[in-house]
Amino acid sequence: MPWTQERVLAVAPDAASMSAGRTLAKPGPWSGTGCNESLLWGSCQGSGKKPYQVSIDLNGPAYKCSCPSRKFPCKHAIALLLLWSEGVVGDGTAADFAADWAGARSRRTASTGTAAADVSPAAAPDPAARAARRAERAAKMDAGVDEFSRWLSDLMRAGLADAMRRPDAWWEAAAARLVDAQLPGLAERVRDTAGDITHGDLAPADLLERTGVWWTMARGWTRRESLAPALQADLQTALGWPIPTAEVRAGELREGVWIVVGSHRTEIGRLAQQRTWLRPATIDGDPEFVVVLETAGPGQSLDVPQLAGARVRATLGVYPGSAPRRVLFTEPPAPEPTPAGSRLGPGTTLAAAFAGAADHVARVPWRDLYPVVLDDVALGGPDCDHLVDPNGSAVPLVADTPTKALSAVTGGRADQVFGELDGGRFRVLTVLADGEVTPL
Repeated sequence: MPWTQERVLAVAPDAASMSAGRTLAKPGPWSGTGCNESLLWGSCQGSGKKPYQVSIDLNGPAYKCSCPSRKFPCKHAIALLLLWSEGVVGDGTAADFAADWAGARSRRTASTGTAAADVSPAAAPDPAARAARRAERAAKMDAGVDEFSRWLSDLMRAGLADAMRRPDAWWEAAAARLVDAQLPGLAERVRDTAGDITHGDLAPADLLERTGVWWTMARGWTRRESLAPALQADLQTALGWPIPTAEVRAGELREGVWIVVGSHRTEIGRLAQQRTWLRPATIDGDPEFVVVLETAGPGQSLDVPQLAGARVRATLGVYPGSAPRRVLFTEPPAPEPTPAGSRLGPGTTLAAAFAGAADHVARVPWRDLYPVVLDDVALGGPDCDHLVDPNGSAVPLVADTPTKALSAVTGGRADQVFGELDGGRFRVLTVLADGEVTPL
């Protein structure tokens, strides 16, 4: 079972290691993390080119890190244990460096004639042990959701104006309790809201909407057994229970030719995130969008984005959940010829787009982005900060839209645009004008 934070900090060799471990206990510098019944592993990017490789035998416990520290456990091991305790690390197949270390430990233990701990990552995972871990985590999340529901009720009784005046420490205390309850997704939403309030970017009406979404998530978790499997998966992901990539690769696969309709990069704290939107190239009508979601921390780099408008042949591993589904490339995609006069796929009007987004929010209220291709749009508004369709419907663009670049690319009108509806505004990612596809 994941250790509590108290147990993790209890193994720290000194206060300095404890403090340094807390600082590193963020997803940003970590990659390739995972755990099984007896092993925990991950790679942490330091100041050098090669990340430090951390392996932990949970039965010992015993620790191995490629960093030069002489402390056991070192700050990297403490940080990895803290991430595990927060529910950030998912199940998986042991990395080679962790498997080799565990095997060597097992052989050394056997050669001394003592009972060897079962740390062999090659052994098949124990279904009963995995079920027990999941049940324990679910119980911890249950308790955290109950406490969070009471906190939300108290917030509403005191009023939104009172919440808007609360200091960061009040919000951070709530977020920290959510992390302890292995609900990091909810914790991140609470922290983001605190930051928006501090910077003056949130009105009371916006806070009311967000707390309504949080309440829906909390109530949904208490009734998760009655939810459809796709909605259960959506909720689990939103609350912060990760799905191991190995599980995705072993699950539903989709092979075919895909149109790269657009991509977008964002900075979230120390993390960089890239969304790449795809849609099938060979289906008539209004085919489903899928999204490849990548994240990189300090010292790491995101993959070069696929070229907007290109066609690629690829096999996609599909995450459980509802449309638009998250996917991953099981292997690097192979480029395909792009026919002359190609478009971004079937487009629609703003009225139809908003109707689709409304249905999307009704089904999964905690997911904000809705991808759409709009046909034959023009720039409108005094500052060219709106898109207008042939029916005269208009949508404002997100605040950070490079309107000058958009005007230069389109000349005021585009055959198609692809983007994301986000909070009633539109984020343009790709433009098709005069036969040319241009990422914005």
